[in-house]
Amino acid sequence: MKNKNLSWVGALFVFALLLWCTAVTPGKVADPATYTCAVYSTFFSLLPPVIAIVLALNTKEVYTSLLVGIASGALLYANGNLELALNTLFFNEDGGMITKLSDSGNVGILAFLVMLGILVALMNKAGGSAAFGRWASTHIHSRAGAQFATLLLGVMIFVDDYFNCLTVGSVMRPVTDRQKVSRAKLAYLIDSTAAPICIIAPVSSWAAAVTSSVPAGSGINGFTMFLRTIPYNYYAVMTVVMSLFLIFTGAEFGPMKLNEDNAQNGDLFTTADRPYGDDVDDGNDTNGHVIDLIAPVLVLIAACIFGMVYTGGFFEGVDFITAFADCNASAGLVLGSSIALLFTFVFYRVRGVMTFQDFAACIPEGFKAMVSPMLILSLAWTLSGMTGLLGAKYYVANLLGSSAAALQYLLPFIIFLVAVFLAFATGTSWGTFSILIPIVCQAFPDGEMLVVSIAACLSGAVCGDHCSPISDTTIMASAGAHCSHVNHVSTQLPYAITAAACSAVCYVITGLAQAVLGSRASLLTSLVLLVVAIVLELAVLSVIRARTRAKTSGDAA
Repeated sequence: MKNKNLSWVGALFVFALLLWCTAVTPGKVADPATYTCAVYSTFFSLLPPVIAIVLALNTKEVYTSLLVGIASGALLYANGNLELALNTLFFNEDGGMITKLSDSGNVGILAFLVMLGILVALMNKAGGSAAFGRWASTHIHSRAGAQFATLLLGVMIFVDDYFNCLTVGSVMRPVTDRQKVSRAKLAYLIDSTAAPICIIAPVSSWAAAVTSSVPAGSGINGFTMFLRTIPYNYYAVMTVVMSLFLIFTGAEFGPMKLNEDNAQNGDLFTTADRPYGDDVDDGNDTNGHVIDLIAPVLVLIAACIFGMVYTGGFFEGVDFITAFADCNASAGLVLGSSIALLFTFVFYRVRGVMTFQDFAACIPEGFKAMVSPMLILSLAWTLSGMTGLLGAKYYVANLLGSSAAALQYLLPFIIFLVAVFLAFATGTSWGTFSILIPIVCQAFPDGEMLVVSIAACLSGAVCGDHCSPISDTTIMASAGAHCSHVNHVSTQLPYAITAAACSAVCYVITGLAQAVLGSRASLLTSLVLLVVAIVLELAVLSVIRARTRAKTSGDAA
């Protein structure tokens, strides 16, 4: 009772303080171009995402956590003025919710999600997903086999992370469910083959984004630079290696171990929060065939690639690589998914597995299935916009710039940590490397250190994105696995931190190696260092596995 009274007193005090700030500060911005808030480009500019992340991990409730983070960002931007904060939250032209939801790229992603949701609903209605599950059950007879098939499919769908997350999830859920793989583990495998694979795949929307981030006039070929960074992209490679280690050794640790133990006892979810219900495939559907899933997925992959190169000008005479580098990923995915949706309708009608009424019923069903990720994405975009209004990226960039000269050969390590922190706080990989790559290009105009430093930036951006609860890719992985979002984040975090720690050590080793070798560093050097990184991670994972087994044996005794 006493704590409750103290809470009310605290709330009244905060409200009174806000009313006072509203009375003494202007409610409108006279000149938006010159306006800066009191905490602009300071440590406090990082408070909104920190508040949202801490609340989400503690309360297990992501919507209100994001809303509180957004509201705190708007209040900081408005210097406590309630009128200005409300207008900023919704109507600010650089970061408000309405602006974010009217951005053509963001709307394109939402449209893509809706069409993908409808496509998944169609495949389920036609029995394609269940048929694939039955087919896979005759070929996949173990938990390791189901997990490896998930990983392999994720690697094969390297075009785009959103497309990867939802497609792999819809295809592999029935298979992993039958082999008693937890939804949290499925979400981890999906997430581990989304951004980490896209960032080392030359033909992907991520490669295009990285290429476009290299500043014009720098004399650096963005695509060539991207190819050279692949062996140095330690976090992406280590995440895939870790996934393979966990699959084939059966080792689990942290909260994931509880989820996997429960799954083997019949509880695939562990948590009470089940945003998609108990959607476990029972295998009773006998109407569909494997082709009813394979054909739409193949068409979706081909159509998305077509849509991307089309938006990049491939059919106007531009070569394929340039077209991919200059593509509009959002528009390309919308085009691809719409073509796949049209094909699926015609294909199912010709095969006679679905009536027009069934098709029409799948439209609202697919939309409803995507409401949760669409809502989280919309809030995450707005939170990112609030963080941008507070100048957080400039604060982080200044920290990096001030350390570059003094710690030249530790710069890859520093860049990696800064990129992790920035991507974790803002929930965006693309925004992170678009900020840091120009800074890196200024610090090292050429040479192998430039390649290593850009690779560290990309690696850190993917790592931060992988860990962040407000990352769109993390949200999509939860949606693809039909898993509680907060549970996915909390179970994935120990694995991501392990790979991140190994990567950080490897960037220290790489920086020192560059200091010794200088201009003699070559492609062979990068491959040797990559082997060292993989061996280091496998050694760390083996130690963790042994300690976990010892602890389990001790508890059992």
